[in-house]
Amino acid sequence: MTKITIEQIKKLREKTGVGVMEAKKALEEGGGDEKKAIAWIQKHGLMKAAAKAKRKAGEGLIASYIHHGGKVAALVEFACETDFVARTEEFGRLARELAMQVASMDPKDVAELLKQEYIREVGKTVEQLIAEVVGKTGEKIEVKRFVRWELAEK
Repeated sequence: MTKITIEQIKKLREKTGVGVMEAKKALEEGGGDEKKAIAWIQKHGLMKAAAKAKRKAGEGLIASYIHHGGKVAALVEFACETDFVARTEEFGRLARELAMQVASMDPKDVAELLKQEYIREVGKTVEQLIAEVVGKTGEKIEVKRFVRWELAEK
C-alpha cells in the first residue's frame, strides 16, 4: 500500500475542493497517483449525483452571462435543495459558468447541455462538472431551464 502524505492530500484538495477524508481515500484508491485520484473523485461525484436524483431541488438562482461583445446573452435557472447552498460562492460560480457555456455552445435543451464538453476543461462534460459540486455540497443540483439570445441580423 502506498503511503499518502499530507502534501498530496493538500494538493488534491486544492485542485478538487473535496474534503480531507475523501482526498485521502481517492489517493489510496489511485495508488498515490494524482490523475487516478481525480478520476476516482469525478466518478464518485457522478455516483453521489445519481443517488440524489430523486430529491427535490426547490431553491436556487438565475445566472446570467453577456458576452463581452454584447451580441450574445444567456440566462440559466439553476436549482439545489437548500437556500444555504444556493447562496454559496461555489454554487453561484457554477451557475455563471453554465450561463457562459450556454452562450458559447448554444445547446438545444438541458439534456444536450449536460452532455457537452465543458468549455474550460477538455475531457470533462458539463454533467461531470455539476457532479463534482454535488459531491462537495451533498445536495441535488440541476439545470432547470435556460434561454440564449443572439443579436438578430438586419
